[in-house]
Amino acid sequence: MEHDEPSRKRLFIGLLTGTSLTVCVALAFLWIIPFVGLQNIHPGAPWIMGILLGAVILLVLWACLSLVASVALGRSILFSERLRGVTAKVFLPLMTLFGWMLGISKEKVRGSFIKVNNELVSSDAGKYEPKQILVLLPHCLQNSRCNRRLTYDIQNCKRCGKCPVAGLLDLADHYGAHLAIATGGTIARRIVVQKRPRLILAVACERDLASGIQDTYPIPVYGVLNERPHGPCLDTTVSLAALEQALRYFLKELPEGPPVAELLPTLGRGGLRGGRRAGRKAEEARTPGQPPSAASEAPEAPGAPDAQAASGGPGSS
Repeated sequence: MEHDEPSRKRLFIGLLTGTSLTVCVALAFLWIIPFVGLQNIHPGAPWIMGILLGAVILLVLWACLSLVASVALGRSILFSERLRGVTAKVFLPLMTLFGWMLGISKEKVRGSFIKVNNELVSSDAGKYEPKQILVLLPHCLQNSRCNRRLTYDIQNCKRCGKCPVAGLLDLADHYGAHLAIATGGTIARRIVVQKRPRLILAVACERDLASGIQDTYPIPVYGVLNERPHGPCLDTTVSLAALEQALRYFLKELPEGPPVAELLPTLGRGGLRGGRRAGRKAEEARTPGQPPSAASEAPEAPGAPDAQAASGGPGSS
């Protein structure tokens, strides 16, 4: 999806510029049209109205230019860190409406907004302790046939490996971040109030991510889009590598060892814990006194007899 990133930026910049100019023109007409009527009220009324609307127009243009410059340069400029809330609360609804007028789908508009929001969060946010980060997941990541209730306690997961939750739990265990599943906006807000994170890494679709970014402001939210091979809200998945990359970027200190995403494919079902359980079972099954790697360190020599013949079994003399 990396080739889509520049187009998302261009879409955001285009919609933002068009929306800002439309707002400025509308504000100008608010002054021009009633000019004669205001003059009848008081000779100075039109100019007072003009000054107020002019200030609002300058504010809109400043916000637009600051955001465009931040997106283009990839870093904060002109106090753009203060404009993340303006973008989420004001510009996004107007951009969605403007995009609809131009025939651009809501998902594309929201996707461009999420991309730009992530860049603003990455450039503005600092580094955090693991317990200051909340990884918030949608319930549709859980296997639809699973009867385990994870909303109130994600540790109820059996880590069977039939859905991405096992790997995400391993990720949280490895880095020490909070991990939670929400079934909707109300529960998500309650989790945020309980955990009080300084940064949220959220996994969801475009609609839920855009809504969550708006609801949780001023807490910075870095969004990771889920993948929907079976359609929306059913057995979705997420790139563990992409989520881990974001988590590692915001952590003050990284734990020892390779990234979890590199280990999981070699461990099979059950993730890291599954690999550890398999190791313990192998340990218990070994002959007492046998070193852990004896079998692997002593490969069978070419032409060696099989175990039965070597032990003097039937047919041996």
